[in-house]
Amino acid sequence: MEKRLIKVTINGKLRELFVKSNDLLLNVLRNDLNLMGTKYGCGIGECGACTVLLDGQTVLACLILAVTVDGQEITTIEGMGDPVQLHPLQESFIEHGAVQCGFCTPGMLLAGEALLKENPNPSEEEIREYLRGNLCRCTGYAAIVKAIKSEAKSQSADPGTLSE
Repeated sequence: MEKRLIKVTINGKLRELFVKSNDLLLNVLRNDLNLMGTKYGCGIGECGACTVLLDGQTVLACLILAVTVDGQEITTIEGMGDPVQLHPLQESFIEHGAVQCGFCTPGMLLAGEALLKENPNPSEEEIREYLRGNLCRCTGYAAIVKAIKSEAKSQSADPGTLSE
């Protein structure tokens, strides 16, 4: 199958990639770019483990053809923070015990980040509704919701900490 050149910004870096017309974004991220934080869960868009941000909006990478992201911006968990300087939401997840096995964590963090950009002061109900497509088998969601709510309060108390 013939490959097509796409140009996409991934975690702030412009990339030129040759992809087949049937390559899934999830597979390109993991297999071609070694961005292993985007997880393969169900493969049918039901679990949220493959959540990434596409132009700031949450999408499921297992349902997106890579050729369709030409010219767009993708953020994976690797682009959210790094081991030296964690993103404030990552710190909040750690502080509130919202990380257990870690499999759902990248998708939860990216969904939480998208929510806080869209709604800087969400209610618990709004957080739960926003996360409805991200499944977690360990935490029961309480710690995740608390971590996102805490970061929202922290951002509203210190507007200088809002994510760029």
